[in-house]
Amino acid sequence: MRKGSRAATALLALCCTATVGLTGCGGPGREGFSAVGAAAPGPERGAGENVAPQGGVEFQQLGGPSVGGSPASPGTSATPPGPDGAGGPTSGGATSTAPGGPASAPGSTGGPGRTPIPPGTPGAPAPANPTGPTGPTSPGGPPSRPGTTPPAPPPPATPAQLTLSAPVRSAAADRWCERVAVTFTNTGTTAARSGTVSFATHVIGALGIDWATITSTQPLPAPIAGGASKTQTYTVCLEAWRVPLGMHVDTRKVTATWN
Repeated sequence: MRKGSRAATALLALCCTATVGLTGCGGPGREGFSAVGAAAPGPERGAGENVAPQGGVEFQQLGGPSVGGSPASPGTSATPPGPDGAGGPTSGGATSTAPGGPASAPGSTGGPGRTPIPPGTPGAPAPANPTGPTGPTSPGGPPSRPGTTPPAPPPPATPAQLTLSAPVRSAAADRWCERVAVTFTNTGTTAARSGTVSFATHVIGALGIDWATITSTQPLPAPIAGGASKTQTYTVCLEAWRVPLGMHVDTRKVTATWN
């Protein structure tokens, strides 16, 4: 009888110990519970329906320590370490560094607990693709005024070129002389600085017979500027013995040379 009582007492202690281990009785978290089977259908969960968790969810790698050495705070989801070791991937224009370098450059944005620095403040990162001024106001010279054209270059210089008018004759005091007016026009752009004028004078008899042609020369009325004209009156004379009494002179052709 005594041996049966001891066996019953040991069985009762073993059941109590198992119950305490399963339900957590006697520990600090008395509100916990252990799932022992599927929940029965009810107003909170119908058959075949999934119920989303009501509190925070924490994901941890099996067999390893929690991220950052401490569990994630309630209401947030833990993320794997980012490239800079700040607990997550960075955002904005952060620059990755080579292995062994610093975790992140000062002034970079992104990561938990970091505040982006506005551009233009000391320590702010430079823009990734700065662009310079473009269009008509860009450096490189003043903009051209609309509706204007550059002046045409001056024409190339041309040498002097003289043209002579027909000689205008008039009588002189002596029969072996006469006055001859000639107009010289320079059609070139270079001035005629010097030259010679030649006169072909005919000796005409009383009956109109042309007895001889005598050539005489006189200087050119230089200089004659390019594009200008100049009129000169010459007195052309022959030897007196060449023009006997009753004869006269007649200058019919005038030529010129210049340089």
